[in-house]
Amino acid sequence: MPTAIAVTGPDLVLPSPDRHTPSAAVLQCAVRSPRAYSLDQALTEMDTLIEHHGYVIVLCPASAPAAVAHRLHAVRSVLESDRIAVVRSELPPLGLAVLALQLRQLSVCDFSPGVLASAARLLSHYIYAGALLGSVTRLDRVPVTLQSHAKSWLPGAQFAVLATPRPELVKLPGGDGPGLTGPGFSTRMLYAPGRLAPGWVTDSLAPAWHVQGVAEARLPAESARWWATGKLVEFAAAIPDISVLYQLVSSVRRDDCHWCGLELIGDRCAFCAAPLPAAPDDRPAPDRALAARGTTALPRGTT
Repeated sequence: MPTAIAVTGPDLVLPSPDRHTPSAAVLQCAVRSPRAYSLDQALTEMDTLIEHHGYVIVLCPASAPAAVAHRLHAVRSVLESDRIAVVRSELPPLGLAVLALQLRQLSVCDFSPGVLASAARLLSHYIYAGALLGSVTRLDRVPVTLQSHAKSWLPGAQFAVLATPRPELVKLPGGDGPGLTGPGFSTRMLYAPGRLAPGWVTDSLAPAWHVQGVAEARLPAESARWWATGKLVEFAAAIPDISVLYQLVSSVRRDDCHWCGLELIGDRCAFCAAPLPAAPDDRPAPDRALAARGTTALPRGTT
């Protein structure tokens, strides 16, 4: 069985694009309150996943309540298991759902659990996640100028916001083009409408970004809280082709964790959190190597 990809809410599970991509496990210990779902039940839930899959990679949004993260780490601690990776992510809800889908696709490949878990950090840099917002007055996850705050009070004001990989915010209409920096490689876009019409996302942003396809998704319940408004259309553009994702992850140098022995890419083990020892001067540091190889692996038009 492939390594299990687990998430902290049902809204983070996108439909499988084919019959080979497994679904994600929705952890009830993160969805339900401790009163409704005891620690014993949470331990049984996680132990069952480990028994069937060997390793479990849990994607937990950084915006999740502290109690959720504490519960996950408590389960890991009580089980005394080094087979559970809790990966915190700054991605917005729809972007995190896309990342979960990519890891699910890669879980059927020949990557070891350590490489697959640490690939979450790499793949996050290639997900362009943002939203069309009717207000930014309470938005605190992306830098907002005082001028933009003031314009939010104008009737009919709309803003295009990019959260990752680099925060951007533009007032609409903003002249020629969508105003947001798009990916330099082939992507597919998902959009999830809230209380705004999706026309600008589908008719302006998607063509400007040269996406290879556009599809509607269900708006995650967490989105309104993450973006601080229900007047939004959330979107995420990412690499849809599993062969390109495989090439991207394969191109990064692998190391063995000096603590738990698992393979990893990058500078930290996702399972035990041990950092990679400092590299010699004649060897590129993990982040630089990761960025350099990841960028060259994806020229525009790659499919």
